[in-house]
Amino acid sequence: MRFLSRPLLALEAWAERRSARLNRPAAPLLAAILVPLLCGLLSLAMGQDDGWDMRNYHLYNVYALLNGRVGGDISAAGFQSYFNPTLDIPYYLLTQWLPAPLAGFAFGVLHGLNFLLVLGIARQLLSREAVGRPRLALLLAMAGMLGAGFLSELGNSMGDNMTALLVLAAVYLLLRGWDALAAADGRAVRLALFSGLLMGFGAGLKLTNATYALALCLAFIAIPTAFWRRVRLAFVFGLGVLAGMAATAGWWMFKMWQLFGNPLYPQFNNIFHSPLAMEGGVLDTGYVPKNLGEALLWPFIFTAHVSRVAEVPLKQLIWPIVYLLFIGFAGVWLYQRLRRQHQPRPLGSRAAFVLLFFALSYLFWLKLFGIYRYLIPIELLAPVATWLLLQRLFTGQVARRWATGLLAIASLAVLPFVTWGHAGWAGRAFSAQVPAIAKPETALLLNVVPHPPMAWMAQFFPPQMPVVALGTSFQETPAYLARIEALIASRPGPHYVMLPAARNEKEPGLQKKIALARALGWTDSAAGCTRLEKLSQRVRLQAQYRALPAPDSAGQLCTLELLPKHQVDLAAQDRATRAFAQQRLPLYRLQLDEASCRGYEAWVGADRYPYQLCRVTAPR
Repeated sequence: MRFLSRPLLALEAWAERRSARLNRPAAPLLAAILVPLLCGLLSLAMGQDDGWDMRNYHLYNVYALLNGRVGGDISAAGFQSYFNPTLDIPYYLLTQWLPAPLAGFAFGVLHGLNFLLVLGIARQLLSREAVGRPRLALLLAMAGMLGAGFLSELGNSMGDNMTALLVLAAVYLLLRGWDALAAADGRAVRLALFSGLLMGFGAGLKLTNATYALALCLAFIAIPTAFWRRVRLAFVFGLGVLAGMAATAGWWMFKMWQLFGNPLYPQFNNIFHSPLAMEGGVLDTGYVPKNLGEALLWPFIFTAHVSRVAEVPLKQLIWPIVYLLFIGFAGVWLYQRLRRQHQPRPLGSRAAFVLLFFALSYLFWLKLFGIYRYLIPIELLAPVATWLLLQRLFTGQVARRWATGLLAIASLAVLPFVTWGHAGWAGRAFSAQVPAIAKPETALLLNVVPHPPMAWMAQFFPPQMPVVALGTSFQETPAYLARIEALIASRPGPHYVMLPAARNEKEPGLQKKIALARALGWTDSAAGCTRLEKLSQRVRLQAQYRALPAPDSAGQLCTLELLPKHQVDLAAQDRATRAFAQQRLPLYRLQLDEASCRGYEAWVGADRYPYQLCRVTAPR
């Protein structure tokens, strides 16, 4: 490994020089202010959240809750219509009350608060005598913020970054009160209970966080006190988790029980047997390893083939690094245990606690979910775990050099990072054109196309008008179909179906290029048009030059248009969508009145989402 020594030494020296100011007393406070603000600015730079889940259920679920539509609408957002909407309330209200860019900035700042918690955890784990402790804690926290999953969700509505605040707060609280936990006195019980509450809040808001609650509960075995005291503290922590979940999810579970006979409706219906859902757990197992061999190599597999764990092309290297270090640490520990003359290097109780929590969280995720974004709370801690493991595998200076190199590589590998979708900013986050609806108190709005999601549009139609999804992502039972038929029969109409209208994904980019060319004066003179034509021939603009036969109303002599391969017959796509609806609706004894179809505009931020609205009749 000598060939790596020189570049690692050079990198270490460079990092020492560049980060020397981070050892100043004011640096942590300054970073605690600046990093969340920078996250807000980055969220602002990326644009309006335009993720698939947001358009499907994050907006709709809160709208349905606040307007008394839960149970009145029928699976408008598919089975996700019945997810607990509490977590989405802040996003919905901010986008309703504030200008969209300000709401995006605020959410970015909120997500950036994870930096403070990772910083606090790192400071609790680093030896107080460690050289450059303030700087090291800051650098580890900054590296944590450069996770592929965290950055992909920065400022958006998906919820993993938001609930990570509660997961990490529970861990930080326990580390901060570590001495009291070891004493196992009354203060320890209060600490365990309150940290359990925080973790329970997170698990109630997003049930996938229950794996972190279980992992942290089991990690109490690492507290340096008598065994039964550990059990007692873990039990109190578990009570706190249950109380926290009851606070954030209990009310919703009770509502689902009242409406559907299943507190987790429609999930786990193999336990609750609601007639309005199929018998099954509805746990998505499509992302977990297929066999033991894959499970053992999973970090390498999903790093090389990210589609196994995510729908967007996330790039990261931190998971193979951490995984190899855990294997190395386990191997060294076992070797030293077997050869009794070699004492294992001591692992502090705080470090053992965090590493055990980290490892158990990963294993539970591996078994139950396999979806990358559910890893975000421990992804934020991955650089800290890397540092702790290297400190146990190597001597101080060697460990520092390896940590510098590995974490620098892992952080840079993420860039440029990808997200779950953004649109351009507009004053309002969401808007739509909706025609006047005759007799909305007896009208009905139907959705028969599963993609793209359209539930976010419900907020623009009259609130008296129920929304019903037909044959989308909800598996229908006889009782469920009977409920749909009863609702249709109870409302004499008019009935409408909303269908997505075709749009060319390349069109917004083309319009930006045309606007830039006009601003530069390249479209209103012969000389400018010549310059634009030459540029289009030399540079891959993804557009082609076109001279106009005569100046247009704005005096333009030339323009840009899409390349032939990017030109789309939008009318043909709209006809195909209507034909699909024509086939689907008769299954529910309905018929599309194609002659009544009209096109309207809707927007997420500045991006168009045109739709068609058509009358539907029920043949007698």
